[in-house]
Amino acid sequence: MAAYPLTAETEALLHYQCRTIGQEILHLPGPDFIDRCFVPGSRSPQVLRALGALYGHGRLAGTGYLSILPVDQGIEHTAGASFGANPQYFDPENILKLAVEGGCNAVATTFGTFEAVARRYAHKIPFVVKINHNELLTYPNTFDQVLFGSVRQAWDLGATAVGATIYFGSEEGDRQLVEIAAAFEEAHRLGMATVLWCYLRNNAFKTSAADYHLAADLTGQANHLGVTIGADIIKQKMPENNGGFPALHFGKTSPAMYEQLSSDHPIDMVRYQVLNCYAGRVGLLNSGGESLGAGDLDAVVRAAIINKRAGGQGLIVGRKSFQRPMAEGVALLHAIQDVYLDAAVGLA
Repeated sequence: MAAYPLTAETEALLHYQCRTIGQEILHLPGPDFIDRCFVPGSRSPQVLRALGALYGHGRLAGTGYLSILPVDQGIEHTAGASFGANPQYFDPENILKLAVEGGCNAVATTFGTFEAVARRYAHKIPFVVKINHNELLTYPNTFDQVLFGSVRQAWDLGATAVGATIYFGSEEGDRQLVEIAAAFEEAHRLGMATVLWCYLRNNAFKTSAADYHLAADLTGQANHLGVTIGADIIKQKMPENNGGFPALHFGKTSPAMYEQLSSDHPIDMVRYQVLNCYAGRVGLLNSGGESLGAGDLDAVVRAAIINKRAGGQGLIVGRKSFQRPMAEGVALLHAIQDVYLDAAVGLA
């Protein structure tokens, strides 16, 4: 019996067979992933060492899969809203404790969190320093990602990698792209890996019919832009629909995008996201989304099965783990990891 809960839907997902993109053209996760996908490229020995640290830590060490704890909600959603359920997380050390006890490959959080506890934890778990944020105290809200510190500052904190967000499709997106491309170049020069949150942001992407911020075709293109500027790992939201380009009447499309390369099935839509990450040469992590309470465990197991069977490399789950008692958060992270450790969950 699986070490994680299965619903009728997740049982069906385990038996689904993909009929769009064949696995033979994908670069799949595995113990030799760095050797196959990064060594032939331009990454320096220092960056390869950083990637080795990320893929070689935690319960998923040596598998080619990743489980990362991200906590930037104290900035992105206000600290009170983020940590009100568990005031212990106002103390940033507990974020690091959750990541360590949860068996994560790395913890991704803010300059302030790492500055508070770096010397105590830098040798215990890889750091991913998030260098830009959307602060929501500006009124009215502007929805812009701004730099909170420098790449060199992240290096001084002992970072294994830097993380950043680009709001593709936004008015500020071009400026963010230029900023983060330069930041990733510097990070690689200093020997750090790079993680990019490839998010969409444009009010026009949400219509009365549907919210296309989560469309497979739009998010897939955001992924492709992200790997082009040097991201070593892509973080993307799980797609919920498809056909954003034709519905919004913009962009360049091909019938093959919807008839051959994808479908409306969740595994096929995530596989299209993987395809846009240079056919899996750059790993795709799907995000866990907001915490909805009692159904969180089933939701993350579902997401992990979809991501793994599509050819993705893991989940990056924050609110669903830290917005509950620490022991429950650890158990939820372990359930996610158990999906990736289960050889019975194969590629669709």
